[in-house]
Amino acid sequence: MKILIVNTSERTGGAAVAANRLMKALINNGVKAKMLVREKETDTLTVAELPKSPLNRWHFLWERLVVFCHLHFSKRHLFEIDIANAGTDITKLREFEEADIIHLHWINQGMLSLSNIRKILRSGKPVVWTMHDIWPATGICHVTLNCRRFTNGCSNCRLLPGNGSSHDLAYQTWQKKLAMVRDENIYYVACSRWLELEAKKSALLSGQKITSVPNCIDTHVYKKGNKQEARQRLGLPADKKLILFASQRVTNENKGMSYLIEACQQLAKADSEKPGVVILGGHAEEVVAQLPLEAYPLGYVNDEHRIVDVYNAVDVFVLPSLSENLPNTIMESMACGVPCVGFRVGGIPEEIDHKKNGYVAEYRDAADLARGISWILSEADYRALSEAAIHKVAHSYSQQSVAMKYLDVYHQAMAFKHYHL
Repeated sequence: MKILIVNTSERTGGAAVAANRLMKALINNGVKAKMLVREKETDTLTVAELPKSPLNRWHFLWERLVVFCHLHFSKRHLFEIDIANAGTDITKLREFEEADIIHLHWINQGMLSLSNIRKILRSGKPVVWTMHDIWPATGICHVTLNCRRFTNGCSNCRLLPGNGSSHDLAYQTWQKKLAMVRDENIYYVACSRWLELEAKKSALLSGQKITSVPNCIDTHVYKKGNKQEARQRLGLPADKKLILFASQRVTNENKGMSYLIEACQQLAKADSEKPGVVILGGHAEEVVAQLPLEAYPLGYVNDEHRIVDVYNAVDVFVLPSLSENLPNTIMESMACGVPCVGFRVGGIPEEIDHKKNGYVAEYRDAADLARGISWILSEADYRALSEAAIHKVAHSYSQQSVAMKYLDVYHQAMAFKHYHL
């Protein structure tokens, strides 16, 4: 069985990290797997890149331009919307022709268009599509928040000026997606049970096979290390309790930095031994002045061993996201034995078992977020939490565990396809 994993990027972004880890997990378990990306960042032989062409960049720019026009030339929601109106036809590539199963992941921002995906579906090869967010089940958005229009049919979109109209860009894209999947079979895999249940409510995916398989992690890389040595390598204080916040772009409103700032204000008032805050991600320096605690901005880090050092250097990881699927960052932190705090939203409660390996705070409740941080740092049996976090990752998210689940999905997808031919 030969699997072709298709994702926009090789390593940048949560979906790319998850797709890359899955490829390695499959290979390590005897499956022939390759990755096809637009943005190749390493010299890995099992990762293929789209043929070099000026069109690759143009596809991205054209989609952004169309979205920009529909936003009445506002940048506010420019990267919250994808319409997949431009992309590359991959069906003639050698990697595609050699594959038995095409496994789509995050293919937005000019990687594949809806017409490209339809051509893939018509090739006769079984298609598995891992959902790293809700976009495959909605008109144009990756995050629905309180909007439930996707359960019937997207229109009057909250992201468009004036909340759109009954025949707005969301409606138009929804109709194109509907035409794309009509009379075709895709085996959808959500990364969390929460997203699986959400996807099953989508009118767009009615009649399609939908299941859930978590992302995996290499526990030989992400593992517990010496805290003081990690701090020394990073130049962090040796005698201070440290809170970690990490995001690709820390100013992303959806990642909830404002709630962490508010929680830190409460910690600063209540705790005489004030912890420090380590910030990992792009634009970290922009939020330092807003924090009432001493902050250590590390910026965007791409080196995996340095990232592992960051996790091992801290005492608690906090992710106050307003919407999440199954965050890699929580999984990575837990694998290093660091307890986590996050809101009760999306797949976060599937990763964090409340007061067993971390703390699940009530949604958008900064006071409860502060309580969770304080509980882990000052009250809980820290060693027990740490050991439970490591055990949870080893049991649920190991390479072998996830690879075996995907092998089952691939076999079902092949049978599913043949049954409907």
